[in-house]
Amino acid sequence: MAVNGACLTVAAKRGRLLRFDVLNETLCRTNFGTLRPGDLINLERPLRADTRLDGHFVQGHVDATGRVRRWERAGKDYVLEVVAPRALMKYIVEKGSIAIDGISLTVAGVGRNWFRVWIIPHTRATTNLRVRQVGDAVNLEVDILAKYVERMLKGRGR
Repeated sequence: MAVNGACLTVAAKRGRLLRFDVLNETLCRTNFGTLRPGDLINLERPLRADTRLDGHFVQGHVDATGRVRRWERAGKDYVLEVVAPRALMKYIVEKGSIAIDGISLTVAGVGRNWFRVWIIPHTRATTNLRVRQVGDAVNLEVDILAKYVERMLKGRGR
């Protein structure tokens, strides 16, 4: 089960209550440490192998957290800008994909240490983005394909 974009194994289930074992590695890379009882989170089941593959490749392997730097309405839509760790910025390109709290989005602009995405009203209304504010920590997962390309190119130099 993806929780705010982090892939976790359900360790126990009782009615609608799910229990997960969370590693220190997960706590270090995610916004889980900032969550409080009652906070709105995104939940998503894993992709089934017998269904259509559509959209971006999102694995549920959170790379790091970013901070919301701008979050405002722009006409009928919304603009969201996130400051990201320097180590991730090389993987974030305009028209590339990024997952924010597990929400697969298209990058609309890139700065030195930040990126921008546009959010349609439906996405805002049906995810935890509706309660996000400037300064909030969000989970980031960069495009896995970019990381594989980098690894392969490094291997060619040897």
